[in-house]
Amino acid sequence: MNMKVIETTDKPVDQAVKDLCDAITERKFGVLHIHNLYETLNKKGVPFQQQCQVLEVCNPLQAAKVLEDDMDMNMALPCRVSVYEKGGKTHIGMISPKAMLATLSDSKALQDVAEHVEEVLTEAIKAAS
Repeated sequence: MNMKVIETTDKPVDQAVKDLCDAITERKFGVLHIHNLYETLNKKGVPFQQQCQVLEVCNPLQAAKVLEDDMDMNMALPCRVSVYEKGGKTHIGMISPKAMLATLSDSKALQDVAEHVEEVLTEAIKAAS
C-alpha cells in the first residue's frame, strides 16, 4: 500500500496553499492551522531555504467517528496536508489516511472513515494542483 499521496504543480507554494484551503473548505473540511516551516525555522535562527507549509485539516463528523471507535486515535488527528518546494516544483501531499490507520487499528469502522477521508482529501489535493 502506498503511504503517500502527492501531486505536483507549477503554482507557487502560497497560491497552492490558498487553492488547497478553498478546495478543502468546499468539501466540508476545515483548516485548523497552517504551520509555515520556512518562516518558523528562519525566525528561530535556523537557515532553511525551501518553502513548506503544513495544513492541519479536519472534518468534525469524521473525527467524532474515529474517536468514538478508538479514543487512542486522537494521536492521529487532525490530518496533515503539506505544500512544499522540491526539485523546482511545488508538491501537495499527505500520508495516506488508509495506510496510516491500517498500521494503527484493525477496526473496519476506522478503515471506512479513513477511506472516505482519503478520497475527499485526494480530490482537494488534485483540485489545488
